[in-house]
Amino acid sequence: MRDGPGRLLGERARLRWLHQILGGALLMPYFLLASVGVGSAAGGANALSSLPLSLAAYAAALPLVAVTGVYGLVRPLSVTAVRAMCGVPGERLAEGPARTWAARGRACAWWILHLGVGALVSGMTLAVPPMAVVLLVLPFVSGLREVRLGFGWFNTGVETYTAPLLGIGLLAALTLCAAAAGELLARLAPVLLGPTAADRLAAAEERAADLAVRNRLARELHDAVGHALSAVTLQAAAARRMLERDPEFVREALAAIEDTTRRTVGELDAVLGLLREGEPARPDGAAAPAPTLAADLDGLLARTRAAGAVVTAHQDPGPVEDWHRLPEITSREAYRIVQEGLSNALRHGAGPVDLWILVRAGHDTAPRELEITMTNPPAGPEGREPRTTGGRGLRGCAERAALLGGSVGAGPHEDRWRLRAVLPLAGGER
Repeated sequence: MRDGPGRLLGERARLRWLHQILGGALLMPYFLLASVGVGSAAGGANALSSLPLSLAAYAAALPLVAVTGVYGLVRPLSVTAVRAMCGVPGERLAEGPARTWAARGRACAWWILHLGVGALVSGMTLAVPPMAVVLLVLPFVSGLREVRLGFGWFNTGVETYTAPLLGIGLLAALTLCAAAAGELLARLAPVLLGPTAADRLAAAEERAADLAVRNRLARELHDAVGHALSAVTLQAAAARRMLERDPEFVREALAAIEDTTRRTVGELDAVLGLLREGEPARPDGAAAPAPTLAADLDGLLARTRAAGAVVTAHQDPGPVEDWHRLPEITSREAYRIVQEGLSNALRHGAGPVDLWILVRAGHDTAPRELEITMTNPPAGPEGREPRTTGGRGLRGCAERAALLGGSVGAGPHEDRWRLRAVLPLAGGER
C-alpha cells in the first residue's frame, strides 16, 4: 500500500512526468508547422481553435518528428534525458551516436514515442488542473454556476454538488495517465535506446584498445624503472665496496648512476605524460621518445658494465648493414627485450653475459628476422635471488614479441640460463 502513492507522486514519478512535458515541449515546433499546413488545407482556418484540426495537426506533426529522428545525435540526447529523469540504469542504455541504420530506426521510434506521448500528457497537464479547480470550487462560488464550461451547464441542482468529485476524478486520472505513460517509456527505453550488437562490439574494441595501451605503458614503466633500479642498486653497491681501493671506479659508478637516473626520469615523465588527463597517447601506445636498439644499445651496455657485470656483445646487422635501417618499432621492442634480459642478469645471474644480436636473411637474401640470444651462468646456492620464468618482465618481453608476430623463450639451456627472442622483419628495411 505504501508503494502506491510513491509510484504515483514520488520523486521518480515527478521526474518522469517532467520528462513527458519535455517531450511535449520538443513536439511544439513540429506541431506549429503542421498546424499551418492543416489550417491551409482546411481553407485558411485556424487549426488551434478547433479540436479536430488540432488533432489533425498533431497527427501530421509525427511524420515530421520521424524525419529528424534518424539523425545520429538523437540517441545520445535521448539517453541523457532518460538517465536523468526516468530512473533507467545507465548500463542498459547505449553510449554515443547511433552508428547503424537499425540503431537509428530504434532511436527514431523512441523519438516519436517520447514526443507523441509527451504532447498528450503535456496537453492534459495544461488543461485538466484549471478545469479541476473550477469544479472543486463550483459549489462555493455562485458566479461560476452560470459559466459555460464547454461540456454543458451547471445549475443549482445535484450536478453542482457532484462537481468536486468530478474534479478530484480528473486530477486522479491525470496522475494515473502520467504515471502509466512514464512507466511505459521507462520500460521501452532499454528496448529502443539500448546498445545494439554493433554498439557492444564497438565498446568491446574500445575497451580492448584502451587496455592494450595501458598494458603497453605498464611494460614501459616496468622495463625502464625496473632496469634502472637494478642497475643503480648494483652500481651503488660496487662503488661502496671499492670506495677505499679504487676511487676512479667509484667516480665512474657515480657517473653511471647519474646518467641512468637522468634517462629514467625522462622516460618516466614521458610515460606519465600519456596517463595524464587530456594528453592523448600515440596510436602505438609508446612513450616518446622511446629508446631504440640503434641509438641506445651502446649506452645500455655501458651502464650495465658500470654496475659490475661482464657483458660480451656480438652484433651482426647482416643484410640491413646498419642497425639504423631496422624498422623503428622492431628496434624499439628489441631494445626493451635486451634491457629486460640484462636486468635479469644483474638481479639473478652470477657470471659474464654473452649477448648475440643478429639479423637472419631468407632465401632471397632479404632480412627476415632479428634474433636476440642472451646467456649467462645461473646463480649458485650462495648467489642472488633465484630466477623464475614467470616474472612480469619476461611476460612483457613475450607480449612485445607477440605484437610483432615473434616469440620469446627463457629458461635453462645446457649449463647456462638463456633468453632467446625472434622478431620478424616483415616490413624490411626502412
